[in-house]
Amino acid sequence: MSVAWVFPGQGAQTIGMGKALAEAYPAAKAVFDEVDAALGEKLSALIWDGDIADLTLTANAQPALMATSLAAVKALEAEGFAITDAAFVAGHSLGEYSALCAAGALSLSDTAKLLRIRGEAMQSAVPVGVGAMAALLGLDFATATEVAQEAAQGEICQAANDNDPGQVVVSGHKAAVERAVEIAKGKGAKRAVMLPVSAPFHCALMQPAADRMAEALAGVAISAPVVPVVANVRAEAVSSPDLIRDLLVEQVTGSVRWRESVEWMVAQGVTEAWEVGAGKALSGMIKRIAKETVLKNLGTPEDIVKLKG
Repeated sequence: MSVAWVFPGQGAQTIGMGKALAEAYPAAKAVFDEVDAALGEKLSALIWDGDIADLTLTANAQPALMATSLAAVKALEAEGFAITDAAFVAGHSLGEYSALCAAGALSLSDTAKLLRIRGEAMQSAVPVGVGAMAALLGLDFATATEVAQEAAQGEICQAANDNDPGQVVVSGHKAAVERAVEIAKGKGAKRAVMLPVSAPFHCALMQPAADRMAEALAGVAISAPVVPVVANVRAEAVSSPDLIRDLLVEQVTGSVRWRESVEWMVAQGVTEAWEVGAGKALSGMIKRIAKETVLKNLGTPEDIVKLKG
């Protein structure tokens, strides 16, 4: 049995996530305390008892989801499971930061600060209403890429997330993304829907945010991870700290190659995926990419105790 630990991205946030972990495991509570201290605010109070609209703001959701994932990692460790038991770690977009932190490449405090900066930079890179994202369902990546190119018409429209064989998200200027939705329907998409997001992530419009991240990452220590990290923009494992730094910058404007990342891990012998943290979105994608993969969701004390059998 070869296991990958995978870490969710934005959209998985819910009020109350990680609270039971913090109550059951002192090491999990310490994660939230350290993130609060790093940010100089009680993010944990927002996560557990706040308003979902505030939690969903990109600058809050990114460090909040990472904190919940790392709390789950600490709970797993308390029950005798180690990150070094994993063959690979991987995360979807911001989840890549959770994976890097879990694998010891980034400190928890630095990860929290970087994700706050990343969230703010991605939010402010494009004025509200200028950009958009849409999910194209039932088209493969090659067809979705053609749709995006046809829709661009001098504007930005890119395939941003290759999530699974039947779900590709496009991102760019609002009018171009709206054109992509109509073109996709004409090319046989089962559904093509605009997404309720606050900015057009993972496309060239995010270049100001990439520049900001390059600046932020330049001042942060990155160590070689104790487990290979499958990078979003490469869809293969990387371990060089300098390359990790470069790819985190590239990731802001580049595509999240999740389908290929999962296929690559399966090709390396991975048979089981543990989704560590909030939600079950990645498990759904992995099921559609590699049906044989055994899936485990590890976001609550019950999930983790059950894992012990």
